[in-house]
Amino acid sequence: MKKQTLAIAIISTALVALAQYSIDWSTLDGGGGAMSGGSYALRGTIGQPDAGNMDGGNYAVRGGFWVPQAVQVAGAPWLTIAVDGVASVEVSWYPADPNWVLQETFNLQSNWVDSASGSTNPVSIPATEAALFYRLREL
Repeated sequence: MKKQTLAIAIISTALVALAQYSIDWSTLDGGGGAMSGGSYALRGTIGQPDAGNMDGGNYAVRGGFWVPQAVQVAGAPWLTIAVDGVASVEVSWYPADPNWVLQETFNLQSNWVDSASGSTNPVSIPATEAALFYRLREL
């Protein structure tokens, strides 16, 4: 009888201790897949953590799977790709040297072509455009 009482007391204590945890807020993250119709397209990612930007001093962290990124190359201007609201993305480089031209491609294995924007800096790209890769080429 003492063992039974002791077991019940331990289990009750454990249940009370577990009840101390709570989730006071929640988020709704994207579901995966792609849908399109007419001139609209929607792309989602399963399991994306909360996306957002954090900046401090010389450092910045961009959260989420679909964050535009630029890989920097020594000797080339500093390339920046930033979301400009919800309607477009801005591609720019510093210093703004006209001897560099923006190129684009649909995938990394295909041929790179000069962007219609040429050496215009910055370039605003509508969000309705297909997903593209960008790079700078020295003239």
